[in-house]
Amino acid sequence: QVQLVESGGGVVQGGGSLTLSCVVSGERLSMYAMSWFRQAPGKEREFVAAIAWISGSTYYEESMKGRFIISRDRTKSTVSLRMNTLKPEDTAVYYCAAVPQWLGPPFPASIAAYWGQGTQVTVSS
Repeated sequence: QVQLVESGGGVVQGGGSLTLSCVVSGERLSMYAMSWFRQAPGKEREFVAAIAWISGSTYYEESMKGRFIISRDRTKSTVSLRMNTLKPEDTAVYYCAAVPQWLGPPFPASIAAYWGQGTQVTVSS
C-alpha cells in the first residue's frame, strides 16, 4: 500500500509559477516511479512527469519538458512539481500517483497503482 497526499494547488496568473507537493508513505516505495498526472474538465487524465524513487531518473511529457520540473526528497518523503510559465491551458486537477516503474516509460494513467486525491490548479489569463 502507498498513500499519497497532494498540496500546493491554487489560483495563479498566466506566466506565473506554482509548486505542488506530494507526501508519500507506505511500503516498497523502491518499486515505484512517483508521478504527476493532470485532468482538465472534459478531458482524459494525462501524464505530466515521473521520477524513480530510488535512482531519481526523471521522465516528462514532451510538451511540458522545460517548463515543469519534478523532484523528490527521500528524507522528507515528498515529490514536488515545479511549474513555470503557467498558461490557462494548464488549468486542471493535478494528481500524484505511484506507478510501477518497470511498466514505463511511457506512463499512461491506466498503469498507475495508487492515486492521491488531487489538487486544483487554476491559471487565469
